[in-house]
Parts: sequence; C-alpha cells; structure tokens
Amino acid sequence: MKLAALLTATLLLAGSAIPVDARAQPRHGLSAFGDLKHPPGFSHFDYVNPNAPKGGELRSWQLETFDNLNPLILKGVSAQNLSLTFQSLMARGKGEPDAVYADLAESAELAPDRSWAAFTINPKARFSDGSPVTAEDVVFTIEATQKDGHPLYQLILRDVESVTAESRLRVVFRFADTESRRDMPLTVAQLPILSKAWFRNRDFTTPTMEPVLGSGPYRISRIDAGRSLVFERVKDWWARDLPVNKGRYNFDWYRDDYYRDREIAFEAFFAGEYDFREEVTARHWAASYTNKPAFNDGRVKREVLKDETPSGVQAWFLNSRKPHLNDARVRQAINLAYDYEWANKTLFYGLYKRTRSMFENSDLAATGLPSAAERDLLEPFRDRVPPEVFTTEFQPPRTDGSGNNRANLKQAQQLLLAAGWVIRDGKLVDAKGKPFELEFMLYEPSFQRIINPFARNLERIGITISIRVVDLASFENRMRNFDYDVMSRRFVQPLTPGIEQRNYWASRSAATVGSFNFSGVNDPVVDDLIEHIVKARNRDELRAATRALDRVLMWGWYVVPHWYSGTVKLGYWDRFGRPAQKPAYDVGLTDTWWVDPTKDKALNLQRQR
Repeated sequence: MKLAALLTATLLLAGSAIPVDARAQPRHGLSAFGDLKHPPGFSHFDYVNPNAPKGGELRSWQLETFDNLNPLILKGVSAQNLSLTFQSLMARGKGEPDAVYADLAESAELAPDRSWAAFTINPKARFSDGSPVTAEDVVFTIEATQKDGHPLYQLILRDVESVTAESRLRVVFRFADTESRRDMPLTVAQLPILSKAWFRNRDFTTPTMEPVLGSGPYRISRIDAGRSLVFERVKDWWARDLPVNKGRYNFDWYRDDYYRDREIAFEAFFAGEYDFREEVTARHWAASYTNKPAFNDGRVKREVLKDETPSGVQAWFLNSRKPHLNDARVRQAINLAYDYEWANKTLFYGLYKRTRSMFENSDLAATGLPSAAERDLLEPFRDRVPPEVFTTEFQPPRTDGSGNNRANLKQAQQLLLAAGWVIRDGKLVDAKGKPFELEFMLYEPSFQRIINPFARNLERIGITISIRVVDLASFENRMRNFDYDVMSRRFVQPLTPGIEQRNYWASRSAATVGSFNFSGVNDPVVDDLIEHIVKARNRDELRAATRALDRVLMWGWYVVPHWYSGTVKLGYWDRFGRPAQKPAYDVGLTDTWWVDPTKDKALNLQRQR
C-alpha cells in the first residue's frame, strides 16, 4: 500500500478504527520534544567519515561469561554487543539527546497526541539469511517481549495497547491513554526486531547458544561458549548505504573475549590479545601503563575523552526490602561509615569525583535549593518527605581524608540507636538480641580491596560484616530475585529520562523480578514524581521533575553513592583511524573508527579468530 493512500485510509487497531490525522505526515525521524538535528534527505551523521575504509578486526574484552544469545529474555547471562546483529525500526543519532532516524523503517507517522504511531518498513529490508523483514516480525517481537521478555522490557512496553500489521510493510502501534505517550514511539522504535519465522520452531523463553537471526550489520560467525564471540560484518548488508549507517561498522570482524579476572584481562591487553579498553580502574590508569614497553614506545596510547552523558547510577545499593535496612536512619548511618575522601586519595589516586546525584554529570541533577518549579512538584508531599528536601542541598557525608572518620562514626551510631538498635558486647543488636549483619555480594574479587576499609568502619559501629564472592550466574540470579543486603551495581541514565524511571524506582518495580529497582524503593511520592518526568512537555519541565525526584531519592539514603570521572579513559593499540569529530554522546570507537592499514602493518600484531 502506498503512503499517499495510507494518509487518507483508516488504521485498524485492536478491532476499532482510528482515523489518520492529516497532520500525521511521514517523517524521517522522531524525538521526545520534536527536535531533530538532521533534516530529511541528510546524507550521513556528522560524526562519521562516510568514506571510511572497511576491513580488519577489532578485538575487545568483557568480564566473566555468557550462556545466552537472546537479548530480550531474563534467563541466562546474555552475551555483550548482541545489538550488532540486530536492527530496530529507527536508529539513534548519537550526537543528539534523544533523536532516532529511519533504519528498518523508511518512515514513521505520529498522531498529534501520540496516541498511535505507524512505521513503514523499507521494502529492501532483509534478515541476514536473505528473508524479508515484515510488519509481522515487528508484531511478533513486541508481543513475545510483552508476554515472555525480560521484566525490564515488559515494564517499558506495558503501555503498548496493541500492535497491528496493517499490511506487509506497515505496522501500527496504539498506546494506552497515559502520559507515557511522549516516550512510547521512541521506545518501540529502538527495540531490536526478531524474525517470527526463525522462532516458529524455537522457544523464545529459553536461553540459546544458537545465534538469533537478525538484520544488523554483523552476524555471529564463531562461538566459544562462555569464552569468546566473533561477529562477522555482513558484506552485502542491505542497509549499508542508509544515511544512519554510512561510515559506520567499518571492521570486517569484531571479537569479544571474556575474562573472569580484571587483572588477567589487563595483562592480556598489553600482550596484544585485544585492542582497546575503557579504563575504569584508577590504579591501572595511574600506575600500570608507564612500566609497560608497549606504552613507553608508543604502540599503546592513552587518551582522555570528554564524557557528555549522565555518568549513570553507580553505588552500593542498600536493599530496603530487608527489615534491618528499611529505616532511612539506618541507611544514613551506613553512608556515614564510608570514607570516600580517604578512598579517593589512597585507592583511586585522586582521579574521581564523588557521585551526589542519580543524574550525575548532567543538568538534570539537583543542585542548591529547590527552584520554584521543583517546589511546586514537592509541596504536596511536604509532610511525607524529609524536611531537608526543601532546606538543604544534598551532599554525601564528608571527611578530611586522613582516615580518621570518628565524627561520622559517632553520628552513625547515634542514628542506629535512635532507630532502635542497641550495643551489646560491642555488637549492634535488635530488641531480641539478634545482631545487625550485613553481607556485601560481589562477583569479582578485585572489588574487595575497596570494600574492606568500608567494612572495617561498619564493624567499628557494631555491624557484623561479611563479603560473599559468587560466580556471575549466581550473582545475576540473586540480583534478579533481590536476594542480597548490599551489592555494587551501575546502570546508565538516558539523556532524556522517561518511562525507564519506573523500572529503576517505582513501587511496582520493587516487587518485579528482574527489575532495576535494586534498593526496593516503594514510595508513592517517588511514583508521582516519576510520572511528572514521563509527562514532561519540554526540557524545562523535565529538569524540574528529575531534580525533584533526585532530592527525594538521595535524602532517602537508598544507596551509598560511588564516584565518577566525567571523562572516558581509553587505552588502545595504535592501529586505528577515526573521524575528526566524536559523537557528543558516545565514544564512537566500535562503530565509527576503522583499521589504518599503515599503522596496523607497523604493529604486526598476530590475529586469530
């Protein structure tokens, strides 16, 4: 069916006719607030080299292991970078906060009130086995994910009321009558699309080590179960000349090797086993490069790139579902026992800044006292939130960095006593004499050196500490079922927060297995503020809502915040070329860099697949 005819037709969704509004014209891109940098007919993103040479191999590393190649389900441990094998209806523009542009879909239509969105699939679209991508594949992907997908996806897709294949290439979504309509078109536009035919005789819910059929720029060509995954560039990829893909995906091969130990992985890098690493260990960055011959003679480079994205929520999450952690005074006391200033000086070489917001490194973070717009959102809850939300800028507890944390520990003990705990024989116990026990759950032993000083301070105020290191599969299982006291985790905040905040903080997600509500936040005030984020009509309203939510969460002491850099620290073997301009909101290495043949030949690193 032609687009011109569709503009005067009716959309049949869930058995009821929805008239196509004359203003719902086909468009080449979407964004939350309608702001698109690239006009119709643009040739390529401005952060790529459209003439970048193809060829060569990029090798990376991942921590731990994998046993599942279906990224949309909860079971198993999914491999990294599976997105290379899939496409979505529209592709993200990494130089903009929330823009997406035509990819599998050649155009989109959007109701003025965002109650529905329609996508017309490019008739050239093909899966990597040559079979066509159709609207039925989109319907299958959405419905299977809503029914049996990862709870994260189930939560964000709950307001998709229906998805209908109106024709072979046209798919129409209708969204529930909620304020989440702002984000839903972008949400469905960015999901990886699976093949309905491929799953006809396969169980969608079962982890698989068989590569799932996709339509992306790469296919999986070799699997060493749990150890490595090799992606091969699809040479005749149908979408290679689309504006969103020109100059991207330049490596013929992309390989991920999995290591169970960070130290071994670091040494493997300098042995030439892989090509680059984003350095997240301060000790490695500050002290472990300069004694390596490959760095000293210039074969390995270090580089600091500006990070313009929110730094993400990285913290020790305190599981408030546990009775001994459901009192904010107790959680504040635990915060007071962490001496970040000493740790940054002694363990981190002074390289980090303290995280003080759930939206750190962005203008969405709360600073100073609440603005008038924030107060308007918070005022109805004045008697249900800590008074500091209105009167005091949140700052994590501070010390002088000397290692003497006595004043904070004294305050922590007072808070614990006020919460009903008592000291008996040097141990903190409840009214029945049961000791206050706190277990830190880890899946990598190297983090123990960071926890140990924290644990000693907690023991000084009477808390019995244990540190349990489990394998990744056990960690994932316990995390999904919220079977922990304290665990370290990080998740990334989007540039335009929206419905995903329900998964992070909403009461409903606190009881949803597999959600990211790691601290078990269960507060109607938080629920209300999340909905203000979801329904924000412009960036000013969005900022006010995120900052108000930020204040309530931080003053609830649900986490012991970690640290952030505000930069991306890269170490890499000097064998690459890259565009003059980096994407504002991404490193760009894996999809915009390329192998420089001259540099590569000079290095003469041995390759193996």
